[in-house]
Amino acid sequence: MTTARAVGRRLDWVLWYQDFLSEPPVVELDGVRQLGAQPIITWEPWLWGAPDVPMMPMLQAGTYDEHLRLWAAHLRDWGSVVYLRFGHEFNGHWYPWGQAAGTQPAAYVEVWRRIHNIFAQEGATCAQWVWSPGAGLTAGEPLERWYPGDDYVDVIGIDGYNWGTCQDWSAWADPAALFDASFAEIRAVAPNKPVVITEVACAEAGGSKPAWIAALVDYLTAQPEVSGFIWFDHDKETDWRIESSSASAAAMATALRGIAATQQDCGAST
Repeated sequence: MTTARAVGRRLDWVLWYQDFLSEPPVVELDGVRQLGAQPIITWEPWLWGAPDVPMMPMLQAGTYDEHLRLWAAHLRDWGSVVYLRFGHEFNGHWYPWGQAAGTQPAAYVEVWRRIHNIFAQEGATCAQWVWSPGAGLTAGEPLERWYPGDDYVDVIGIDGYNWGTCQDWSAWADPAALFDASFAEIRAVAPNKPVVITEVACAEAGGSKPAWIAALVDYLTAQPEVSGFIWFDHDKETDWRIESSSASAAAMATALRGIAATQQDCGAST
């Protein structure tokens, strides 16, 4: 992968996104395994072609239990660890499974536990469950109300972006300003769970992206529960990619070389 070449290091994780009713992504899982990386599937409870379909109430009612069993059986038979990140950034206002769309924390927790239990019934013990709030979101219900419980979560994920000045509403934010409040909440909710930064990226506008990358790696290295991070390597709302400039790519390569002795993992979103 070009990202791995740019940073001079093999990727430890590859994260991607799946429409909820898509077929189990066995071909994609095989591809990630060939890279020697761990797969993280972001399983989104909506239909990409019909985003207004109310998936969460239907999941709560058991409408898609057979589809859940199909996924569980395929992942079980695939036979290796698969990280499943269901309904990420639920505490934001941009997804229909989140609080702004009317999903209450109790309903979210019920759906999460239902899916987890079906996988357990099908013997899909290879699934590792990643609970992933968005960073720095202070409005709405506290994270503890959204947490399914230690028996239902294996890894905590956190998503955070420095939008810089690429939007008319955004401002430059250093890593501590972006993540500190979320770490404090998560340490209170799930103090014994490992943490992965499941999405992170920085805009070019508003400051020095290379300096921000170096500061991010230093900041995360100082958090003892963090085992690594996954860069959102896409040109989307802005050019989030590590290779948005040669200086940014060089900064990431330097920062990763600096933490090689700590064995902190890195990954990319595809």
